[in-house]
Amino acid sequence: MIAQTLKWIGGTDGFLKLIDQRRLPTEFVKLECRDTEQLFVAIKTLAVRGAPAIGVSAGYGLVLAMQKLQPGDSLEHGLKVLAESVEYLASSRPTAVNLFWALERVRRSIETFAAANADATIPALQEAVLAEANAICKEDEDMCRRIGQNGQKFIKDGSGILTHCNAGALATAGQGTALSLMFEAHKNGKKFKVYADETRPLLQGARLTAWELKEAGIDVTLICDNMAGWLMKQGKVNAVITGADRIAANGDAANKIGTYSVSILAREHGVPFYIAAPSSTFDLSIKSGSEIPIEQRSADEVTSFGERRTAPEDVDIYNPAFDVTEAKDIAAIITERGVIEKPNTEKVSKHLSTL
Repeated sequence: MIAQTLKWIGGTDGFLKLIDQRRLPTEFVKLECRDTEQLFVAIKTLAVRGAPAIGVSAGYGLVLAMQKLQPGDSLEHGLKVLAESVEYLASSRPTAVNLFWALERVRRSIETFAAANADATIPALQEAVLAEANAICKEDEDMCRRIGQNGQKFIKDGSGILTHCNAGALATAGQGTALSLMFEAHKNGKKFKVYADETRPLLQGARLTAWELKEAGIDVTLICDNMAGWLMKQGKVNAVITGADRIAANGDAANKIGTYSVSILAREHGVPFYIAAPSSTFDLSIKSGSEIPIEQRSADEVTSFGERRTAPEDVDIYNPAFDVTEAKDIAAIITERGVIEKPNTEKVSKHLSTL
């Protein structure tokens, strides 16, 4: 069983239903977001997380924003509310580029619609926003499947695969990015073993990835983050596959904190390191990973384990949510369009220019 992370319920007056990922794996709870404020909190607190899922959710967040309008409001007022909501939702998290990509896509689409339909009613405007959000969601589902199909060849029979954080169905509207390769390989009858890093401090690997893979019937073993190098030394890891939250023009990729360390370990042990991500995760306005903004999160995530404090009071805390893996340590980036082997600026540009 592959989880369905999010679903829009109803029409323009509907709501977004999400799996509350803060409660997994001990509780399976659905969260209903009925206004932009609820969705903002859901994104900020990681009830929904993973770059593609955040982007799709944000698209539907603009549908929620349009529900504030009255049928008699002017088209100009509707566009103003839309623009304000784009800015508001964009401030929820700074690193995942899919968030900004989805919000800007809806905004541009609706501005084009309004320019071509100057006498459009508010209900028509609301329908146009929902149609664009639905299109983003459907494309994400298709994208996930194609990423898996393009990349499953890198998983060999009998191999050991290491993954970090969660890039499965819970991170997308479809079957995931990095985990999509595993789902497709499993569907094709390949036998392999996955090692899932726990992914401190929020344990997305332990809580989410291990849960997803078990539900799908894939052989998975959970390990502490600091065990990955020793597994590679023992020859138990034949490939590393992760997702990404933003990829620069030169192929440098930001992913969950700890990914950079895994990439260095992989390089030192001769293990190929692969990234699976949609083309919307590329940000060509950023030349290299050094320019990617890195989210800093609450100290409580590090000083406590659950509700139990595990660090001294008043100790200084450094808690970046992401780090950056350099393109030179990436064997290939797998997208819905194909594979970029040994990525660099020229190869990334050529890949994204293809239809």
